[in-house]
Amino acid sequence: MSPPAGSPLAVFIGPPAAGKTRLGKRVARILSVPFIDTDTRIVAEHGPISEIFAHEGEAVFRQREADVVAEALRENAIVTLGGGAVMTPEVADALEPLPVVLLTVSAEAVEARLGGGKRPLLTGGLAAWSALVESRMPVYESLATARWDTSLRPLAQIAEEIATWVRTLPRSGPTTAGGES
Repeated sequence: MSPPAGSPLAVFIGPPAAGKTRLGKRVARILSVPFIDTDTRIVAEHGPISEIFAHEGEAVFRQREADVVAEALRENAIVTLGGGAVMTPEVADALEPLPVVLLTVSAEAVEARLGGGKRPLLTGGLAAWSALVESRMPVYESLATARWDTSLRPLAQIAEEIATWVRTLPRSGPTTAGGES
């Protein structure tokens, strides 16, 4: 099935600290297409995610996130979503016709990536991360078109593999920059 014209070349999903933003940027650069990180857009429009959670609650954040995701999914780009975005039914539904890359990572590999305290649902550290991933994994897997693990392999190698995969996808509409139709 071809994704609709005027839609992302690929959407990256997966648990926090799996490398969605870093890999998404690399893949977009390889393909010479725009990169959109929906969390970055939320921060630009509404302020730090941790503050939205603290002052307005998760429900307000999730609605804002769904709005930003809906806008991003209309663009011809590589799009990365926050780890919990797919738990909102309208976001999950919008991903159905699109090429979705699931990035996974082991608990051992993610431990070093969880520093900084920027992730409001992970204040409990590795145990909180593991519980969160376990609860979300069925949704991640149901939406994924392809899957890569980022635990041990070099990100440059994974990015090249994903870019190659994206190039093989059928596209509706005109040829996209860096891709094939």
